[in-house]
Amino acid sequence: MGYDINSLLWDTTALYPSPDAPELDRDLQEAISRAREFRARYVDHIATLNAADFLEALTSYEALQELVAKPQAYAYLLFAADSSNDINKRLSQRATEFGNLIARELLFFDLEIIQLDDPLFQSLITDPLLTGYRHYLESIRRFRPHTLQEREETLLKRKALTGVDAFTRLFDELSASFTFTLEMDGEMREFTGDELLGLLHHHDAGVRERAFSLFLQRHEENGIVYGAVFNNIALDHGQDMELRNYQTPMEPTNLGNELPTEVVERLMLVSEENYPLARDYFRLKARLLNQPRIKNSDIYAPVGETSRRYTFADARNLVLDAYGMAHPEFREIVVSFFADRRIDALPRPGKSGGAFCMGMTPNLPPFVLMNFTGNLRDVATLAHELGHGLHFVLAGCQTMLNYHPPLPLSETASVFGEMLLTRHLLEKEKDRTVKVALLCAKIEDIIATTFRQNVLTRFEERLHLERQEGLVTAPRICDLWWEENAKLYGDAVEMIPHYRWGWSYISHFIHARFYCYSYVFAELLVLSLYRKYLEEGQAFIPTYREILVSGSSRSPAETVAPAGIDLAAPDFWQKGYDYLSEMIRELENLV
Repeated sequence: MGYDINSLLWDTTALYPSPDAPELDRDLQEAISRAREFRARYVDHIATLNAADFLEALTSYEALQELVAKPQAYAYLLFAADSSNDINKRLSQRATEFGNLIARELLFFDLEIIQLDDPLFQSLITDPLLTGYRHYLESIRRFRPHTLQEREETLLKRKALTGVDAFTRLFDELSASFTFTLEMDGEMREFTGDELLGLLHHHDAGVRERAFSLFLQRHEENGIVYGAVFNNIALDHGQDMELRNYQTPMEPTNLGNELPTEVVERLMLVSEENYPLARDYFRLKARLLNQPRIKNSDIYAPVGETSRRYTFADARNLVLDAYGMAHPEFREIVVSFFADRRIDALPRPGKSGGAFCMGMTPNLPPFVLMNFTGNLRDVATLAHELGHGLHFVLAGCQTMLNYHPPLPLSETASVFGEMLLTRHLLEKEKDRTVKVALLCAKIEDIIATTFRQNVLTRFEERLHLERQEGLVTAPRICDLWWEENAKLYGDAVEMIPHYRWGWSYISHFIHARFYCYSYVFAELLVLSLYRKYLEEGQAFIPTYREILVSGSSRSPAETVAPAGIDLAAPDFWQKGYDYLSEMIRELENLV
């Protein structure tokens, strides 16, 4: 791939020297001790604190959260890199149990804030001493109608270890354990799951379909396990809704995202109204591939020069140039991920599939995991995850409670980074056929990040609603999946038979309820931001940077308002799809 093997593996010693390091054990023990001391000092006393004392409690709480985050994040990184390693397994389980214990010890703090009398709460959040924490305090206060008593909350936390957390772990370990054997060029070769999915970018349609079918078939063979996992995740969520008096499955997510349900529903409806736009592109892609109709294994098929392979060194240089084009500071931040070896890019058995960027605390460096196989999509994934990294680094000026960006804005920098990469590639390229290929890749990415994620959200919503009526069998889950995808593809795309099991490998369904619509939100938001960037050039960068610097110190609407964006505007979401339509028309003209 153009780099020595170590450069494709991350170095986590900046956190701890090794899984058995005494520093790790010391931090775990110290965190437990300090959590218990914090509880002893403040439990049942929050309502008695004045603003100065309350500020002291908040800063102590933040320091404790930072201490707790480090060993948990370290354990997660090791487990994600190799879940087959027994040492990593034990450390991951220890960290999970540790995190659950700490959460139970500190649960009282948020609960007592939530339960404060309105006059006292108002006097605290309007005190100048607490200005920096106002949004945090208001955000947790929104959950007041849905919060239980501490004993009940503690019991739910404790039982989660053997409930939803256990099923999540089972999903992760099973999925990471798969290896696949596929005939390529006359010989049998072994692939990881991500390497197999990477073959969806192969130039041969037969290879693409065989690879995707083999991947899905393995999940079908484990359908009993996946069906049980998805049912129990949905059952747990349904019981939680009932206990907390939520009316719809998406309500907790919307409340946490500070988005009214009607705004989210409008986002999804506008996406569905624009499904024909995706079908227009799929028909155009069929023409480019000289096929009467494409299969869904052909959606990412290379066109012209997108079949070229990229070394990791190539990808690094392209991504650095793209971010540097926006601002030298952005490039400098992204460089540090490579220089400090905070990227794990080598696919291998036992490694988590997909990609993520983990930002832990304002004082700890973020880490990126991906599975680099050398295609253009992998270059874009690198740009995407390093956008997250840029976001975390810039938000490092915030305190711990204001650090992580709210879910609707969490994909902003990542998607913007992909747009920068596409623009850089298009500006470099003079060959019309190559420009066609690059434009296809970007349009496919936007379709995947908007329409496909909308399909995923609708599927997840239907699954949760049906689970409220009883067990949803694996074949029925397949039906739900097939029906929602058919609404997008229509008669423009033929779904391969094994795609009925396409739901089973998507980890967002397991790790975070209704996360997927945040991609739709972010993509359409970024299309608006990027348009402003094209219009204003460098003059726009300070406004964009301020969005990233804000972390979660303000609501999503307040954060993007300085850029002239009104999330409640009736036509806001359509503007993003209008931009996509322009890109498809541009591609048609090139073709």
